[in-house]
Formats: sequence, structure tokens, C-alpha cells
Amino acid sequence: MAIDRRREAAGGGSGRQPPPAEENGSLPPGDAAASAPLGGRAGPGGGAEIQPLPPLHPGGSGPHSSCCSATGAPSLLLLDYDGSVLPFLGGLGGGYQKTLVLLTWIPALFIGFSQFSDSFLLDQPNFWCRGAGKGAELAGNTVSGRWGDMGNWTSLPTTPFSTDSWGAAGNRSNNNGTYGGDTPPLPSPPDKGDNASNCDCHEWDYGIRTGLVRNVVSKWDLVCDNAWKVHIAKFSLLVGLIFGYLITGCIADWVGRRPVLLFSIIFILIFGLTVALSVNVTMFSTLRFFEGFCLAGIILTLYALRIELCPPGKRFMITMVASFVAMAGQFLMPGLAALCRDWQVLQALIICPFLLMLLYWSIFPESLRWLMATQQFESAKKLILHFTQKNCMSPESDIKGVMPELEKELSRRPKKVCIVKVVGTRNLWKNIVVLCVNSLTGYGIHHCFARSMMGHEVKVPLLENFYADYYTMASIALASCLAMCVVVRFLGRRGGLLLFMILTALASLLQLGLLNLIGKYSQHPDSGMSDSVKDKFSIAFSIVGMFASHAVGSLSVFFCAEITPTVIRCGGLGLVLASAGFGMLTAPIIELHNQKGYFLHHIIFACCTLICIICILLLPESRDQNLPENISNGEHYTRQPLLPHKKGEQPLLLTNAELKDYSGLHDVATAGDGLPEGATANGMKSM
Repeated sequence: MAIDRRREAAGGGSGRQPPPAEENGSLPPGDAAASAPLGGRAGPGGGAEIQPLPPLHPGGSGPHSSCCSATGAPSLLLLDYDGSVLPFLGGLGGGYQKTLVLLTWIPALFIGFSQFSDSFLLDQPNFWCRGAGKGAELAGNTVSGRWGDMGNWTSLPTTPFSTDSWGAAGNRSNNNGTYGGDTPPLPSPPDKGDNASNCDCHEWDYGIRTGLVRNVVSKWDLVCDNAWKVHIAKFSLLVGLIFGYLITGCIADWVGRRPVLLFSIIFILIFGLTVALSVNVTMFSTLRFFEGFCLAGIILTLYALRIELCPPGKRFMITMVASFVAMAGQFLMPGLAALCRDWQVLQALIICPFLLMLLYWSIFPESLRWLMATQQFESAKKLILHFTQKNCMSPESDIKGVMPELEKELSRRPKKVCIVKVVGTRNLWKNIVVLCVNSLTGYGIHHCFARSMMGHEVKVPLLENFYADYYTMASIALASCLAMCVVVRFLGRRGGLLLFMILTALASLLQLGLLNLIGKYSQHPDSGMSDSVKDKFSIAFSIVGMFASHAVGSLSVFFCAEITPTVIRCGGLGLVLASAGFGMLTAPIIELHNQKGYFLHHIIFACCTLICIICILLLPESRDQNLPENISNGEHYTRQPLLPHKKGEQPLLLTNAELKDYSGLHDVATAGDGLPEGATANGMKSM
């Protein structure tokens, strides 16, 4: 009975027999209530708590009774990784742990190169019919391929980090030195009937603006009737990332993080280097899919390993350092392209640094936290001894007796879990779905803001240059990450996510509503408003929107890594990262359809931001909390109000932990002397 279990927990229960265990070593209800380390303490600002489990019914009809094991639960000491095992290993102060964290940072630079390579490999250059000369391009006559690109004169660039086609063609005059003085006026876009004559050419000359002499577009003449193949090539890497996140996440939860990381490294070397040897665009796109698949495995496993190595207070800082290293790769990418000059050399140079990660086979161990959570205690014991040997620790440092308890559990069979188990939970699936929608919305609406600032409606000469465009976007992302560090420190994960989502929604709604209003008033001659006023407002709202939406996407991924249990952490991360990939995928889809439906696309994501603001309030706060280790811990990782209760105030509504079987409440009157003084029937302290 619920009351009896609370009485035993309060009274010590020294002669208590071990209760039956649940799947993955989750705590039985009595022990979970009595175990201080596994119950997350309330963090600053009303942190979440890992609530005790509901009691098991004798008949096996309880929600978790089907998972019971006859061998008993593992020791509570072993299940409390952050409270007992990690301090025994020295936390993040051990030299070996610091080395492992550094090894998770270094590949972030290579990942940054690969993620932003499309901006250079697949950039659509200026092109004109060979023999016509560059003057034909600048004059905008019929041989200028820029204006004959399947009517795609308003199309977005290959990524949000490159300029629009209208601006690039108009600004070439100042870059190539052919014309001095002002940029000639842009020609009006051709109608559909002119495309055939504009593309009536067999050989092209290209003006590539990304520092390369030749890229994929110029290699296989992906212009005019073949321009759609560029978008397919963009799809291939993103779709590969999406499938990679979903599949490698499930595999990493089943076989471990280390095997997935090592095999992903091997295959990205194979596929990535083969991309540089592609003989046609079909081979290029196919191999890019597999390259993205393997890249997803590296990103996912490194992210999980980084989180699982750190104590509660250091997780966010360690993750943000990795983000800054990846941004360093983004900032260095233009210099790398200018150094290589050819797309094949650039592709090979991006992939070759992954050769260094082959050394991880002998250096990087499996995640000890995952081994403990899945009850692989034999392997965990060997790894703990390896940690103590590397850190030169003495056996006397084991104050809590982790090793003696581990010796007792060596015969236990491992219990691994798949992400599908989330379907049977009540709170955990809700948290993951909310974060999936947040990441989808954040990365999806980011493209809307990028197009508004770099699109044809905003005529800013500075942003017509590829490098100015590229570094503007990179600087906004860097500023967003710096702001995240400050906001999350003071407001926590949930408060920071809520603030950035509100900023995203405001920027989106103001851009959709206020700018249309300004556009109407600017048509009146006496209004005093011009199109330049509208353009300035559009730039301001776009910068704020990109700033906030980038933070929303990044923080959603990190939030998921903290509230998803260790046994399914890679699977949960895979779902959220795949949702982010779907958000990014909307950009090439809109480009492929010649920007048709763009306004509706922006409206849909603006509505999603309003829904996300409400859903974020359902999430728990994970700052300074122990990571949940199994399904039961994650299921009872419940939310707390944004504002903590006043001292002495008792909540009116019961939590899940207090919704017990009340069939034994009549025993309170006769056994009231067994309850602690000041305790009520539902276990709440009365003041």
C-alpha cells in the first residue's frame, strides 16, 4: 500500500527485503521515494523532480507490472550515476575525462566543414553562352544564362548563406573589373516564352563567386533545363542526414555509442572520398546521401557521448563549446574553398581530416553511463578500472562503495531498450514530441527570415556580395549562441526556450502584418513612407527572427538530450535532429518550386510558433538535475511551475506521485502513529 511504503521509507526500513525490479533497473515505488540521489532536487527557479513510481499491483495489472523481473532490482547506488559513480571517477576533474571531452570537440570542426560545403559545391554561378563575353551577362540580353534559368530568376541560392540570383548577377560588374562605376540596372525578368531562346546554347562560361574555379554546377552544366538537378543534390545530403539520425539513433541505443561512431567514421571516409570521384551528377547525389547518413551518425553519437560524460552543472557549457568549434569551421570554409580552387579538391580536403578519428578505435571508450543504465555491469567494471587507472586514483576514493556493489551485480543480464518504448509512456513521449515540433519550427522558419533579408524585396548593396551574405548569416548564428549562454544561465532551459520562441513569433508576426500595413500606406503620396522604410523594417525583423530561431533549434536539441533517459537518449536525439532536418528541407523544396507557396510557408510556421509557446510550458526544467537513466526515471521527470510556490503554500492539485491507490487510507486512523509528525495521508507536509 502507498501509505505503508511511505512509512517504511520514513522509518528506515532496515529489515526490508528487496522489492521486485522493473525494466532497465527502474526503482520500485518505495525505494524511489526514499532514494535522495535519484530524486532530482529542485533546481533554481523551480526545477523538475523525478517523481516516485506508482505502486505495483499484486495481480500484475499495474502500468509497469509487465516489466518486472524476478531477480530483483540492481543496487540503488549503481543506478544513481550522477550521485555516486561520477563523483567516484572524479567528475569532470579527472584528466582522462577532460581528454575525452576534448576528443569530442575536435571533430566538430570537421563537421562544420561538411555541413556548410553545399554553399560552395552547389552554388549557382553566373553563366553566359561561350563566345558572347561577359558584357552580354551584364547587359542582361538573351544570352545571359542567369535570366534564362528556367524562369528561376527569383530563386533562392543553394543555401540561406548565399545571395539571391538577382543580386549576384547585378553585382558582378563591380567584382570582375569589367565595368567601373555604378552597377547597371537589373533587367526585368523574362517571361516563360523567352526561356527557350535564352538557354539555346551548347557551351557555357561561368563566373563562380565562391572562390572556386570550378564547382559541381559548372562541371556538369547544371543550368537551364538541368537546373533542377542542383536542388536534388541539395536534397540528397539533407535526406541522408534525416535517415541517418533516425536509424543510427536506434542502433546506438542497442549496440552502443562507440560502434556506431567508429563505423560511421569508416563509411564517411569511403563515401565522402568517392564523392570527389563522381562521374556524373546522379552518382554525386547518391553518394552525398550516404555521406549525410554517416555524418549523422558521427554528429549524434558525439553529442550523446559529450552529454553523458559531464556532471549536471557542466553539460551546457561543454555542448556550447562544441557549437563554437563547429562555427569556426563555418567561418574558415570560404578560405578553404579559395585555397582549393576546385570542388573535387575541396571535397577531399573536407573528408580527409576524419582519418584522424580512426584513432578513436583504440582511444575512445564506450559510454560508461549507458553501460550502467543497460545493466552491463561486467563491461562497466572493466571500464571503471580503466578510468581509475588513467586518473591514478586510489581505492580509498570509493567512499560510497561503488565497486563492492558492482561486484554483486556482475551476473545480471543486460536490458536494452528501443525508442519505440516511448509510445507506452505518458509524459516522456509528450516531451519528445514538443521538442520535435520546436526544432522543426525553429529551423523551418529560419529559412523564411533568411529569404526576407537576402531576397529580391530587400535591396541592400552590401548583401549582394556572396561573402558579405555568408558572414552575415554566420555572425547572426554566433551572436545567437552567445546569447543562449547568458539566457540559459539565468532563465534555465525551459525559460530560455520560451523567451527565444516568443521573439521568433513576434518577429514573424510583425514581418507578416506590419510590413503589409506599411506597404499599403507607402502607396499614398502624402504618407511620407517609402519602400526603403519597409526594407529597413524587413531587415530588422529578419535579423531578430534568424537570431531567435537559431537559438530555438539548438536549444531544443540540447533540451531533448537532457530529459531523454540514457537507455534511449540517442533515439530521442535522433527524432529531434531529424525534425530539424525536415525544417531545413523546406528551403530547397521552396526553391525547386520557384518560390511558389513561400508566403503560405511562412504563415504556417508563424502559427506553429504560437502553438510551441503554449507547449513549452508542458516541459520540465532540467537545469542542475541528474540525467534520467531509464524509462521510469524519464517518465516521472515532471514539470514544475515557472514560478516556485511561496514558502508554506501547499499546491491544490496532486502530482502523479500522489495519485496512489487510496484503498488503504482507512488504515491511517489506526496506524497514524507510524507516520512522521506533520505528514498527511497523501504524503505532503502540512505547515
